[in-house]
Amino acid sequence: MINDKAILVGVDGSHASYKATWWAANYAKHAGLTLQIVCAYSLPSYAAVSFDATYTAMGDDNAAHSDAQEILSKAKAIADEQGVEAATLIVTGDPASVFVELSRNYNLIVIGNRGKGGLAERLLGTTSSSLPAYAYCPIVVVPYTDDDGNLMHLNNTITKVAVGSDESKWGLKALDIAADFAACWDAELDVLSAVPNLKGVDGEDDVMKSYEDDLEVRIKPLQESHPNLKINKRIVSGPAVSALTKASYDHDVVVVGSRGRGGFTGLLLGSTSQGLLQHAVGPVYVVPRKYVEAAESRLDTVPSSPAEVPTKSLEEIAGVEEVPVDKAEPEVAKEIEKTIDPDRQ
Repeated sequence: MINDKAILVGVDGSHASYKATWWAANYAKHAGLTLQIVCAYSLPSYAAVSFDATYTAMGDDNAAHSDAQEILSKAKAIADEQGVEAATLIVTGDPASVFVELSRNYNLIVIGNRGKGGLAERLLGTTSSSLPAYAYCPIVVVPYTDDDGNLMHLNNTITKVAVGSDESKWGLKALDIAADFAACWDAELDVLSAVPNLKGVDGEDDVMKSYEDDLEVRIKPLQESHPNLKINKRIVSGPAVSALTKASYDHDVVVVGSRGRGGFTGLLLGSTSQGLLQHAVGPVYVVPRKYVEAAESRLDTVPSSPAEVPTKSLEEIAGVEEVPVDKAEPEVAKEIEKTIDPDRQ
């Protein structure tokens, strides 16, 4: 059974990964979850492609391990500032495959985006190896900047959540998760359903009415399970990715389902002209294919149950080592927080 009490956040020394740490710690504190922080590197070229900062000589495993511990100490200090005690891990080897295996054991994995290379590039780089497409648990991708390089401010309290909804099992699971997430924060939930441009289509009004009716049917179970949740619904014309990217500007989190191969994943993770993860200015909560299929396999016996996948202990996953580290001085964490989010109060 996936551990429904733990969040994993990946760091690589970049400001983007420290911002992801802040978001993960803030959410862990609010939801009463535990936090684990993992730093990944690979030899011999870890300084070029794994860490986002300039470290010691390439090919020196002892130096790389020491650098990873330093990164973890800073991230641990950021979590401590949120009042969250975090365990720390080091991953050696290919982080993409290791993170997929680690995802068997967590409620959520959080990673930062728009760092210069490093971990984000290795986990989000292609649809064939992308963590959000192939993980066993949901993934939150936290952007560091917008497309123009402007720093993004993250709120301590989440008040507005958007979700992309369709009739697929991925869309329905994303809707359920978005409702639970919004209810956890006592936030509003905006449900967006994208439809083709119907202008000039025969029977345009009737077709639009059918889409509205379908959306109403999908929302009804949420209204029954979350009677106090404020749910707004909206039909948008045009590509779903455009609507969701736009929603990221005025929502604290955007939730979306991923089919894994083909379909919407091509839009979610694909070209820079379309990819939601590449252009969103707020955290994107991705519900992966494997997670949905694991949950679906249990519906006949335990309705509304969490996903169940075979877990692996840390000892069974090659390249993973739990390494306790001392957190950096509070002044270090505060200085990092000022850098990653100058608007922080």
